[in-house]
Amino acid sequence: MYMLFAPHNRSNAVVTTTTRPAVFAGKQFLIRQKVFGFTLASLKYYIEDGTGNTVGFFAHKLLKLKDDIRVFADDTMTRELLQIKARSILDFSVAFDVIDSGTGERIGGIKRRGWKSLVKDEWILMDPLDNEIGRIHEDSPLLATVRRLLTNLIPQSYNITFGGDKVGHAKQNWNPFAPKLSLDFSTDFVDRLDRRLGIAAGVLLIAIEGRQR
Repeated sequence: MYMLFAPHNRSNAVVTTTTRPAVFAGKQFLIRQKVFGFTLASLKYYIEDGTGNTVGFFAHKLLKLKDDIRVFADDTMTRELLQIKARSILDFSVAFDVIDSGTGERIGGIKRRGWKSLVKDEWILMDPLDNEIGRIHEDSPLLATVRRLLTNLIPQSYNITFGGDKVGHAKQNWNPFAPKLSLDFSTDFVDRLDRRLGIAAGVLLIAIEGRQR
């Protein structure tokens, strides 16, 4: 079971318990763009578990002003797993709702820290009531500066925290023809972060941050 807690210093802390879908049971995932899987309108991505099995697929439309990303079980797109939907037209501080497509449950939200992300990428993880429960941020201010001022060939690396504790890590590769993002939740020993929210964060890192670069 996933236990999702808001930080203890909030009087309106929320606790929700949901059944763990088998597809999200792992600790390690890889999101990769399909080689030559692109058109002028969209890019296609696969999500793999730690053993290389495909557990998800999504196509990111490039020309939409308001993102609505649907994650499916595979590229047949017959079983929808997650919806990651922007609340407004894309801007520096856009927030996304993450919804379980099978149950209609709103799992939480993910919000980009607008102008601050011009210096170092940072996202806020939120519970279903929009309470902040964690953050995602580039792990090195120095490398973040180098990437922005000198070269974007240095792979981005992110720490994922929950209530101030590190529960995961995300790292991109530098290949512009076959972008990949690895997600590692090995430090989340008791599954404090709902894995669906963690995977949705990875989807946004490779799709949204990649597009803006």
